Amino acid sequence: MNFASLEFTYFLLIGFTLYALIRNHEVQNLLLLAGSYYFYACWDPRFLILIWVVTGASFIAGRAIGQTEDHRRRIRYIVVYTVFALTILGYFKYFNFFIDSAQTALQALGFKVNRIYLDIVLPPAISFYIFESLSYIIEIHQRHMPGTTKLRHYALFIAYFPKLVAGPIERPAVLIPQIQKPRTITEEFLTRGCFLILLGLFKKVVVADGLSPTVDSVFNSVQTPNAAAIVLGSYAFALQIYCDFSGYTDIARGVSKLFGIELSQNFRFPYFSSNPSEFWRRWHMSLSSWLRDYLYIPLGGNRISAVRTKVNLMITMLLGGLWHGAAWNFILWGAYQGGLLIVNDFIKPPLLSGWKALVARVLATVVFFQFVCYGWLLFRAKSFEQIKAFTVELVTLSQPLAASVARPPLAALLGVAMLCLYDLAAYRSGRATFYRALPVPLRAAFYAALVFLTLMGMANARSAFIYFQF
Repeated sequence: MNFASLEFTYFLLIGFTLYALIRNHEVQNLLLLAGSYYFYACWDPRFLILIWVVTGASFIAGRAIGQTEDHRRRIRYIVVYTVFALTILGYFKYFNFFIDSAQTALQALGFKVNRIYLDIVLPPAISFYIFESLSYIIEIHQRHMPGTTKLRHYALFIAYFPKLVAGPIERPAVLIPQIQKPRTITEEFLTRGCFLILLGLFKKVVVADGLSPTVDSVFNSVQTPNAAAIVLGSYAFALQIYCDFSGYTDIARGVSKLFGIELSQNFRFPYFSSNPSEFWRRWHMSLSSWLRDYLYIPLGGNRISAVRTKVNLMITMLLGGLWHGAAWNFILWGAYQGGLLIVNDFIKPPLLSGWKALVARVLATVVFFQFVCYGWLLFRAKSFEQIKAFTVELVTLSQPLAASVARPPLAALLGVAMLCLYDLAAYRSGRATFYRALPVPLRAAFYAALVFLTLMGMANARSAFIYFQF
């Protein structure tokens, strides 16, 4: 069920109406749980069994960890569940990738092997809810939270439909307490929730879907485009993936606010970052903090030698790249991001003040954005051969610089301009709700423009969000 569909609109209207009529929060929870399972079953009802198995196994593991004070025994429970969860994830998401890579390597060494490929369907959201289940048992082990005593509360934490398919990856110590206690739907939650839904739809259907043909005309091209087309295609994809993913998060947060539940912020103006460290504090924040807390820090973080710190960074980013999908270009993208972080550690910017600091910040942001966009080229590319060909063309400029790309519709161009102004105003004000301070006529014009452009963009809407495949 796609957020940008009439089917979801009907689902949300019916669900919210029933929810508002119910006064008992435990009954509200059961309604949300049933609705979440229906929402997931709309993708493929067979995968309900998988989410039930993960929910049950992690709940039992969490209870066992919470009830024992023996540190070694708790570690054994964590290891057993982690192996179990990663085996499920590895089978559904990575089996064909590793088998195909092994077969290719053996053939390169001269061995004759029969090609094996299983038609394994990737369950939606599997990476997200397995990561959440792992954080649950780890936080219980670390005594950051007690084990949840009611299975229905934990089941709703795992399956809660607004964040289920593409995040944000919620922390159990933050979301479960909201599920356990009665909730009050305030006017603030309703108005802010509706605005976030509108903003998310605008990002998705106007900008992301409007730029999709431009991106596809470059990366789906049979022949290597010229450098100008590659640059424009990479810029377009940078905007597409940002608006597609942050648009989903905005809708998820907005929908959740309607039910009185607050989800985590997942993006905070990432393209205003001036270095890779800042970028990863602003982009996909729930994943980057998850990798930091449950992988980078347990590996030793920066508390050990400088060399080990760099190794830890690279391992973390490689696995972060692999998390995004079973393809070598994602691993290469992770290595590239790790390399940027390592190089950034050696750069010591001069201490400036006043207008010099502002100019330096702007220049650093513009320059770093070029590195980000090359990273998105690695991410979007269809093969190593395409990466090589595009990179060579960018360096050699062997073709005339004629930007032969598909032109986006007018609504997308207007949407990009409006989004840039909106993000810049929000970034400079430091408040995502800055628009509320605008004069009433200007605020009304802003809302009307969002609605009008969103309606214009509906004709370009894709069938799914990009991050549904991860």
